[in-house]
Amino acid sequence: MRKLFYLAPLLAFMVLAGWFALALRPDYQPQILPSAMIDKPVPAFDLETLSGTGKLSMAALKGQVVLVNFFASWCVPCRIEHPILMRLAEQEHVKLYGIDYKDRPDDARRVLAQLGDPYRAIGLDPDGATGINFGVYGVPETYVIDKTGTIRKRFVGPLTAEELQQELLPLLKQLGAS
Repeated sequence: MRKLFYLAPLLAFMVLAGWFALALRPDYQPQILPSAMIDKPVPAFDLETLSGTGKLSMAALKGQVVLVNFFASWCVPCRIEHPILMRLAEQEHVKLYGIDYKDRPDDARRVLAQLGDPYRAIGLDPDGATGINFGVYGVPETYVIDKTGTIRKRFVGPLTAEELQQELLPLLKQLGAS
């Protein structure tokens, strides 16, 4: 009985180690993080803009299909995603709006001056309250919003060329984006 007492922690460790080893395989695909906001109205927001002129609000975006991208200057995956966003803005004529999440405005301006600015307008969310209302886990996250102001899709992490072609562009076409 005493040997069993000493073997129990070893057995538990081996089970956990095996589970972690399976989860760390290169071909492992994590579950998509669910969002309680899919098919729900976008939470109301009214943010100062990065340009300092006017505000970015959901009320102003209603009636059109838009993408809302949460980003930050300190976010490395946001920089990886940036060329995709530039392509969307230049070639696909998508209405792309940014929300600068928990960031310093000067840092965001500096990064956008270096990499280019794909956004029609950028709202400032310095305390992350708007991100919390959207259900943001971390940046970057991109939301597809239809003409009625309903969240139709959420992309967690940097958008990839594959997601762009296989998911995002077909969805935008289906929703009647111009």
